[in-house]
Amino acid sequence: MIIKTGKFVSHAGALQWGAGKVLDVNDHRATIQFSDGISRKIAVTHFGTLQPAEAASYLPPPEVVAVVKARPAPRKAKKKTVAPVEG
Repeated sequence: MIIKTGKFVSHAGALQWGAGKVLDVNDHRATIQFSDGISRKIAVTHFGTLQPAEAASYLPPPEVVAVVKARPAPRKAKKKTVAPVEG
């Protein structure tokens, strides 16, 4: 199987990962985003374990919405009292 960016694949040895979308391919490995939400790097020597998958079987990971944490109000500085200088 020829692995190209944008293709959909599944890993024969890890079906629990679900289908994956190939994000990047170089001479040594392919980066694949699987339906379980994890991006994995598969070595060229393991390309034989990848099988074609239907695009409809790929479920992109849900977008994570950033949660804004409430910050406590800043503390007010205490006023320093200065003792009168006797002269």
